[in-house]
Amino acid sequence: MRTINADRIAVQATITLVAQTTTADLTRATPCAEWDLSALLAHMTAQHRGFAAAAKGHGADPNVWQTTDNPLAEYAEAATQVITAFAENGVLNRAFVLPEVAGNRPIPAPTAIGFHLVDYVAHGWDVARTLGLPFTLPEEVLAVALPIARTVPEGDARLAPGAPFAPRRQVPADADPLTEIAALLGRSPTWPTENTQPH
Repeated sequence: MRTINADRIAVQATITLVAQTTTADLTRATPCAEWDLSALLAHMTAQHRGFAAAAKGHGADPNVWQTTDNPLAEYAEAATQVITAFAENGVLNRAFVLPEVAGNRPIPAPTAIGFHLVDYVAHGWDVARTLGLPFTLPEEVLAVALPIARTVPEGDARLAPGAPFAPRRQVPADADPLTEIAALLGRSPTWPTENTQPH
């Protein structure tokens, strides 16, 4: 339940950030080098819907992972959808199919929800940096997310096209947990000075 609660808090924080976004912001560059803000939000919206479907046993359906042309209008609804799906009784006893992560091989729910948590801590950081806004998360959220981020494998897979994370960045000696997570997942802590992360 700690992971589910942490995920809910992190996703709610991204809803607050996205609510401050205007249509004029959508063409801004992001720490995800291949995506402007519109593309990043479209990805985030699709992932929420896909994980929500996976929690209900429908993750193998490619249609649930489709991106939208209007993520700014649809983001909050998609985020609420995944929060609700993860809150269902018995969800931790299920297995999720996440095609981008493991093809059709089911993944235990606690692991899958941990993936979602780390992704949205990182993407919250991405959106905040893009908009020049602060992004803070409670210590208890970062205490759950940081050990997961530390276990994300390194290696050549991070250099492949479509890799979810770029190679790790050097973690500054004085890094707080959120900055460490960003660096572990391929973000430059000094962005926008340096653009680094595929997505």
